[in-house]
Amino acid sequence: MSKFGELIDLQVPVLLEFYTQWHEASKAMQPVLKEVASALGDKARIIKIDVDKNSELAEALRVKGLPTLMIYKTGEMKWRQSGEQDAETLIGLINEYV
Repeated sequence: MSKFGELIDLQVPVLLEFYTQWHEASKAMQPVLKEVASALGDKARIIKIDVDKNSELAEALRVKGLPTLMIYKTGEMKWRQSGEQDAETLIGLINEYV
């Protein structure tokens, strides 16, 4: 859990995606996240967390649906939503916290 704290305690917004390899909606988010990453560059970080490999963290954060997306900045959760999102929406949300 302390490593998680280090990941989210940044001055730039951090977009977390909780996903699994086998989940269709999670797979559909991959090109969207690539588009978001290329649009934002160094202004934000995108971190993918495999729920199958990090079940304790997912449980601690009460991740139920996949994909679940969260935006953190300086260790504080700013936004959270389950389900697919489009790149334009995510870029707009992250830019609010840059």
